[in-house]
Order: sequence, then C-alpha cells, then structure tokens
Amino acid sequence: MKSTKNQLFKRQITLSEIGEVGQDKLQNASVLVVGCGGLGSPIAVYLASSGVGKIHLVDFDTIDVTNLHRQVFYALKDVGKPKAKVLCEFIQQRAPFTTLESTNKAVSKDNIFELLENIDIVVDGTDSLPTKYLLNDACVLKQKPLVYGSLYKFDGYVATFNVKQQDGTFSANLRDAFPEMATDIPNCEEAGTLNAIVGLIATAQVNEVLKLITGAGKPLRNELLIYNSLQNTQLKMKLNSVFTKDKINKIFKEQTYVDADCAIQNPDWQISSKELRENIGNKDIKIIAVLNNLKLPFKVHQTIDIHKFDVEKINVDVSKTYVMVCQRGLNSYKATEILKNKYPNLKVLNLTGGVSSYK
Repeated sequence: MKSTKNQLFKRQITLSEIGEVGQDKLQNASVLVVGCGGLGSPIAVYLASSGVGKIHLVDFDTIDVTNLHRQVFYALKDVGKPKAKVLCEFIQQRAPFTTLESTNKAVSKDNIFELLENIDIVVDGTDSLPTKYLLNDACVLKQKPLVYGSLYKFDGYVATFNVKQQDGTFSANLRDAFPEMATDIPNCEEAGTLNAIVGLIATAQVNEVLKLITGAGKPLRNELLIYNSLQNTQLKMKLNSVFTKDKINKIFKEQTYVDADCAIQNPDWQISSKELRENIGNKDIKIIAVLNNLKLPFKVHQTIDIHKFDVEKINVDVSKTYVMVCQRGLNSYKATEILKNKYPNLKVLNLTGGVSSYK
C-alpha cells in the first residue's frame, strides 16, 4: 500500500505551528544520529516517522540480548547483527520518504568531520563520555547544533547545544555544563537503567530536533534539563557560554577522545572466563570485584569499588594470583593497572570481558 506525504503526516500538518511549511522543513532536513542503542534507536524511528528527509545512523556495535529490554525496536532474531543496519531495515518499512544511510564503525577523531558534512543537526545517542565530548567539540568547530542526551540510573539529561543565536553567537555547549570529562561514571551496563527513563529522554531529544527544524517552540538552549523518573521531578540548570570555538579548537588538537572500550589492554594481564572457571576453586586464586552489587556467577574474596579503589585495603600475599572482575572488564582493568603499579611483581589478572562474558 502506497501512502502520500499528506496521508502519513496529516496529524502533524494539522498543527498550525507545523503546517505544510514545517513539514517541508522536516523533509529537507538531514540529521546524524550517533549511537543506535537505547537512546539512538527510538530517536531515529521517531525522526523518520515525523518525516525527516535524511538520517545517517552510526554505530559500531552489534545487538546483545541484554539490550532488548530498552532497545525495543530490535527483536530476539536480531541478536548478533549490526545495530545500524538492522535499525535502517526497520525504519525503511515505515518511512518511505526518508533516505537512510548507516555506518557500522565507531566515531573517532579521524572520521568525525566527514560524518558532519551535509548534516544539519547531530543527535547524541551514545553512552560513551569520550564520544560525547568528541561530538560536542566537533560540532562547535563546524558550527552544528548538537542535541544531547544522557542517562544515569533513574536520571536523564537533555540539552540542545551550540545553536546559532540572533546576535550571531552560539549558545552553550557540553563543556559549559561539564568542563571536565569525568572518568569514574559507570555506563548503563555497569550502573543499570530502567527502560522507561531511556524512552523518556529519547523522545525529549526528538522533541528538541523537531523544534530546531520547524522553528516551533523553544529549544533547551543555554540550559540543561535534568529529569528524575522515580520522583517525577525535573529542573533546568542555566548555562553560560564560556568555552568558545578558539578554546575548544585547542582542546581538540590535544585530546584523543579514545574510549576505554577501544583501548588496548595488556594481553599478559588477562585471564579468560574459561581459564577462571577451570581454576575457580584454586586456593591460590583471590578474586576481587571492583563494582558493588554485581550479579556474580562465583564467590569473590573481596569487593572494593573502583571509585574508591585503595590497594591498601588488600592484604597482599605475593604467593597468590589476584583476579579483578567487573561487568565488562573495563573497570577491573583499571584496578589491575593500579595494583600492578603498586606491586609490579605481584601476579594480577583481569577477567577479560568481565562477568558479562563469563560462560
């Protein structure tokens, strides 16, 4: 069944604030959605369903069964497939007037400017802090608006950064809200998240994009919206534009924006899940968890949260082998490095891939 634009978008065109003029603006707009997970996948679906003419999806990852509770546009049959490709196929069945492109690789300093070409608006759907700052800094340098979203347990954050204002200046950006990149904030996999808050923040980001394109309403410019889903409370934090294009240009030249997920880990400091399973009852093995409230398939000898990791809390026995564990093997690798720096000759191993990979 073929549908016309007027049929598909009738309810939007009926809105006096949108009308045919606004719908045409949507049709002529191009949006880059970085991240096709809990935030990015509904963002892309809603933008295409609203009639955005061109959407470019970027995600290097594949679909995991643990994604499905909040990434509701994927199915069990999609597990193991590339997120960006599957999402494209899903949208193409529902949005005949949207041109879709997908890139199945990570955003980096090397490819970001190429991705920003011929794009009107960038939407941040990632859960990687280095990538968020890379998107922000690149958008400032290329003068592109960035619709930001992030999550922490039951809290969500939304803002529209780097919008050109009437006086020719640009509104606040991510570094005006958070000048320094935090290194100890767990992502959704480590901290957990409820699917409802993910959907709420995603649709709030969609709302920002639609307002930017059509000119209807007031975008979250020079302010950060913070929403708590447990209490149904929200507040807006005012932002001042301090980090100018010149300042960010200097930062961009110095930063690598490398995500811990992509960082190279010392192979000599690793133990596979198979090796650990075979040695789980060995009295010479001491297992230390570096995140609280981990659901562990084995007993640990000690838990020391990575955010307060202190090697002095470990009663070190040089005859033992210490295995550090966390959800994905990233924070535990940090702990491994800390312990090795303190005791270079101590045998310390990181559970590769964390308990998520323990089979």
